[in-house]
Amino acid sequence: MEDIISVRGIVIKHTPTGEYDWVATIFTAERGKITAFARGARKPVGKLSGAVEPFCFGTFKLFAGKSSYNIVEADIDNYFEGFRTDLEGACYGTFFLEIASYYARENVEDVELLNLLYLSLKALLKDNLPNRLVRCVYELRALLTEGEYPGIPDDMYLSESTKYVLDYIATSPLEKLYTFSVSEEVLGELCAVTRGYRGRFIDRPLKSAEMLSTFDNAL
Repeated sequence: MEDIISVRGIVIKHTPTGEYDWVATIFTAERGKITAFARGARKPVGKLSGAVEPFCFGTFKLFAGKSSYNIVEADIDNYFEGFRTDLEGACYGTFFLEIASYYARENVEDVELLNLLYLSLKALLKDNLPNRLVRCVYELRALLTEGEYPGIPDDMYLSESTKYVLDYIATSPLEKLYTFSVSEEVLGELCAVTRGYRGRFIDRPLKSAEMLSTFDNAL
């Protein structure tokens, strides 16, 4: 017998299946990364229409069957509609989703990474924060969250200001991560550190990186 469960999470991606359905990948607080069918969600009048688009964050009620999940109901708190009119922000956001998908595991709770993703997507929509800075903070803190951050690199020259910022990113509460700005020089050094660590710790190409490189020549 199928059981109904409730999870909080964000849609990472979706793929069409059948005539009217989506298969959605959702990063959830309770069960990590899951795949769920959204029946009839491609119909304009379907009750799940628009609720399983990438970036949709909220509560999803699911039938948990023996081999798959089916979405019964979705209560979306944030559609991140700002990305619809901000192509650059949407490209960065898609990159963030792919990073989260890389680290997330099925049936493995990772609330801190989910919270980091949500706050970082919100930060992309702030006019006073450069997207490149948000990207660096997100990637470096994700490494820390997943237990892979090696600390400040000792094999490259970094200004004392950059070392201070790296320490701040590693030690600050999540809600304080996006409350500062840096000079262009420091941002360039942060990008270099982030690029090096991505190449070292992520063992496959990220599809969204090529798209993002159009806007971020420091990628």
